[in-house]
Amino acid sequence: MKNVSFSDLGIQPEILKAINEMGFEAPTPIQGKCIPAVLSGSDVVGQAQTGTGKTAAFGIPAIQMANSGSKIPSVLILTPTRELAIQVTGELIKLAKFTNGVYTVPVYGGQPINRQFKALKKGAQIVVGTPGRIIDHLKRGTLRLNNLKFVVLDEADEMLNMGFREDLEEILSYSSGKAQTVMFSATVPKAIRQIMNKWMHQPEMVKVEGKAETAAGIEQFVMEVRDSVRTEAVCRIMDVGNFKLALIFCNTKRLCDSLVQDLQARGYSSDALHGDMRQNVRDKVMNKFRTGQIDMLVATDVAARGLDVENVDVVFNYDIPQDPEYYVHRIGRTGRAGRNGMAITFSSGNKRKRIRYIEKMIRTQLMPLPMPSVSEVRQSKMGNHLDDVIETLHAGGLREYIDQLEPLAEGDFTPIEIAAALLKLKVHAQ
Repeated sequence: MKNVSFSDLGIQPEILKAINEMGFEAPTPIQGKCIPAVLSGSDVVGQAQTGTGKTAAFGIPAIQMANSGSKIPSVLILTPTRELAIQVTGELIKLAKFTNGVYTVPVYGGQPINRQFKALKKGAQIVVGTPGRIIDHLKRGTLRLNNLKFVVLDEADEMLNMGFREDLEEILSYSSGKAQTVMFSATVPKAIRQIMNKWMHQPEMVKVEGKAETAAGIEQFVMEVRDSVRTEAVCRIMDVGNFKLALIFCNTKRLCDSLVQDLQARGYSSDALHGDMRQNVRDKVMNKFRTGQIDMLVATDVAARGLDVENVDVVFNYDIPQDPEYYVHRIGRTGRAGRNGMAITFSSGNKRKRIRYIEKMIRTQLMPLPMPSVSEVRQSKMGNHLDDVIETLHAGGLREYIDQLEPLAEGDFTPIEIAAALLKLKVHAQ
């Protein structure tokens, strides 16, 4: 799937515009394989984990195939949990931003059902929901599926594990096998195959093989921090480790640009590298990074293809990569030419599942790393300044400075107090 773009996949211009605005540059492997297969009309079984970009793999065709303007749903997406239903709905709303007449309504337990009645009555082309609440609406007559032409079972194995087998069968019976059916599942056990055989027509199997192996000599860490604290974490790690060159990976062009602005505002020399930049501009940025004119390069996966800089001290996964292969490519930018390297991936809450998937594919456990405290940063900066002082002492040439300080040392202050005051000035000057 190398060098494939979203425009190669048969996606409508309105959706392409939304994808571009969201900042994504190229499809993940599961998207590159699934989208053309689904748009061709085939039933598809995608074997993929959370965090591989599978929502867009079925969401883009769902928006493109929905009967725009119709008040009766033509697309139904089933998810095992309310959290996933909310997440999928949010993604679809972004993808359909420029597509007229396509609206997505989520229905799940724990939300007032009257609110869902109103939303469904108003009209929805795509309904995303949990099996139990979908069944509830079907029995009440508040949801009709007689115009259904596209059904998605997201995380089908999880739905079976949670005891939704009968609910799934009942929901699928409403389409009488006429709707195109797409299923995503991390595993394909016997129960999944039984559903495939009963409700799907010669499904096309799409599986993204995991061949991810990381290079030796790279220490791999995971740091649990809220998204709002990631930039602060990057800065503290850079200060404590006294790193000279860092490569920071984001999943979107938009985040690259905003992160660079935040880092520059904090006084760190940084620049972005992504697909919206002209080649001559990218070349200039790369040259500045290679020569140490900037400390941090913030890049997307596509822009960083072929990037070869020997002295990268640390790689940050500011965003968890959408595919384990991307993870391997990212962290392989450090630890070059026999040197040791460090890779730090930021995670939080519901992202832990994606971390576990990466660990499984690379057969390596990421070691937990606490975020450095303010005190640790201060002590580290102090230590770095002391190293500078020692180096300056060895270099000599201090006579004119000694002449300036001698009157102070002969007065009310000791030499050590004067030295401490100068060190304090230097520390706080940064």
